[in-house]
Amino acid sequence: MTKAPDLLYSEEEEALRAAVRDLLTDHCAPADVIGRVESDAPHDLALWKSLAEGMGLAGLLVPEEQGGQGASAREVAVVLEELGRAVAPVPYLTSAVVATEALLACGDQELLGQLASGRTIGALAVALHSAPDAAVTAVRLENGGLHGELTGIADAAVADVLLVPADDGGLYAVPAHAATVTPQTSLDLTRPLATVRLEGAAGRRVGDAEPAVRRALRAAAGLLASEQLGVADWTLTETVRYLKERKQFNRPVGGFQALKHRLAQLWLEVVNLRAAARAAADALASGTDADVSVAVAQAYAAPVAVHAAEEALQLHGGIGMTWEHPVHLYLKRAKADSIAYGTAGAHRAALAELIDLRAP
Repeated sequence: MTKAPDLLYSEEEEALRAAVRDLLTDHCAPADVIGRVESDAPHDLALWKSLAEGMGLAGLLVPEEQGGQGASAREVAVVLEELGRAVAPVPYLTSAVVATEALLACGDQELLGQLASGRTIGALAVALHSAPDAAVTAVRLENGGLHGELTGIADAAVADVLLVPADDGGLYAVPAHAATVTPQTSLDLTRPLATVRLEGAAGRRVGDAEPAVRRALRAAAGLLASEQLGVADWTLTETVRYLKERKQFNRPVGGFQALKHRLAQLWLEVVNLRAAARAAADALASGTDADVSVAVAQAYAAPVAVHAAEEALQLHGGIGMTWEHPVHLYLKRAKADSIAYGTAGAHRAALAELIDLRAP
């Protein structure tokens, strides 16, 4: 008999949430994020150091004997919820989840320990839009050097090491300084994309690319739902707060029945998203029906996060259209996340295959 997923948060997870939220409240104010994305250095490396080294969160997925915290996807999901609520410009998902999961599949303990410490940032050189079951672009291995160009690589600009799939079936660790990393124009300025060009760069083979990339992208898709939950939860909470304070015709705008109905519908969607995201995190932690739970979560998460951000923008009225108000950061993150690690449509198609419910 299959064990039912545990959708509730444990006391330890709630304590972790409180600690992360306190840190982000003190060091990741919306005005600071807006100011940072306007600069040439959008990543907040000081915040990353506090999260990764100070709190040890970079190594949550890494076993203790390999230098990590020995936690699970459930704890990582809590961290990503809070990072989503703050649209924090840190490479947590790309380094502490995606690159780390790839290395766990390969069993490379040396590099895994470096990522777990937080002093090394890793990035899997696979386009952000790649779904777990999609074919990925590989570079050419020739005379011991890697040659090729990869586009849409998230957080490559701050990575210390790139994990690059090659056409011999291997996954290679390449020092970032050996590659040419060129920023791309990104919709989500808090998670910049870049093009990575390799011209004979030397790399160390850490394992087989196919299983490592598949495992990394599956974990990324499942845990991205928790980040999207954070985005949706913040936008709903902030919109409700604003509509209670904003007055029109000498009464709070939130008192109008039409707006109550819109917010009630949105609340139901966010509650359902929470259940789907928690189920995916629990499945990844336990290894039970993870493919199905991840596909369900991502099929549902993207539309809800985008809808919540769009409603927040509209219901804030004129102030929501300004650059100074942070809601545009959440809408851009929600839109960018809606195609990250596979679109909702791609995950619905994958789910149909998994449960043998194909279109006629």
